[in-house]
Amino acid sequence: MPKIFFTLLFSTLLFAKHDNCEFKNRDYTDICNKVVKNGVSYKYANKFLLSYFKTQKFDEVSYKYLQPKYIQTHKKNEKKANNVLVKYVPDMIEHLKEYAEVYDFTEQKYGVNREIIAAILIKETKLGKIKPTHDAFIVFNTLVLRTEPNTPREKWLISMGKTNMASIITYCYKKGVSPEECNLPSSYAGAVGIPQFMPNSFVYAQGYKSEIADLTKMEDAIVSASKFLHEKADFSELIDWRKIPDIVSIESTWYDYEFLNENASLVYEQNSKSQKKYDCFTCDKQELSYLREYAKRIMRYNNSSNYAIGVMRLAYDAHLGLK
Repeated sequence: MPKIFFTLLFSTLLFAKHDNCEFKNRDYTDICNKVVKNGVSYKYANKFLLSYFKTQKFDEVSYKYLQPKYIQTHKKNEKKANNVLVKYVPDMIEHLKEYAEVYDFTEQKYGVNREIIAAILIKETKLGKIKPTHDAFIVFNTLVLRTEPNTPREKWLISMGKTNMASIITYCYKKGVSPEECNLPSSYAGAVGIPQFMPNSFVYAQGYKSEIADLTKMEDAIVSASKFLHEKADFSELIDWRKIPDIVSIESTWYDYEFLNENASLVYEQNSKSQKKYDCFTCDKQELSYLREYAKRIMRYNNSSNYAIGVMRLAYDAHLGLK
């Protein structure tokens, strides 16, 4: 297997030119064409895709954890994470007080509750305390080169990896960063910064008092996460917590429901793409219709039922703490 990859990569080096996107590796050709359409020069695109430090180094750990069995394990651990993170609510409250000026700005501009953003940042990186140890481009490059397109999921992984690679190249080109210096510390899944944005979501990154956002800076992370929910999830009106029943009880009941129903979903009856049917927890409960609409919006950030209910529980606790 290593010999095959070496041959493939060496062929890529031989067949690439600096005035077009002619790569023997068709995935690199697709990526090159995409970034050129985004305004990246042929020279920069070729230099990036021929860089030893970017395309010939592999992240075996990230590749392993992106396999289906580990994804399922991660989903099961989300419930445990929610329970553990409750103890960090006092940290959330202090954080909300410290960055009150930024949250005042984002609530007025985007209409997203400050507690929701703080809960997301707690779940993603414990308010920036968790430091990423992977390189985003290498994560996606490994995924694209190692994955065989035999199943719909594998085809999706390749497509997702390529678009994220293109986003990284475009981002660094526009920032004037050389390929060798385009190092974006990420999670094993390729998510970047305090709010853990996938590179495809950099379009939602917004600086607090600067033109270019730095997702490792708390102020920019707050604004960017708020803009993401506002523009991608149509989150534009603050949650009225009085309209949501006892969230602690709802969370506990949801976990029981999920345990009893293999295809449980907090908010959906059917997958719009695959048409897969779900056992929907909130769909037939009128008293939970308000919660359901906001949980849907949060799931545009992370498409996990346990993630959404965890964010709402943490946010609600922080809301009470602030009062």
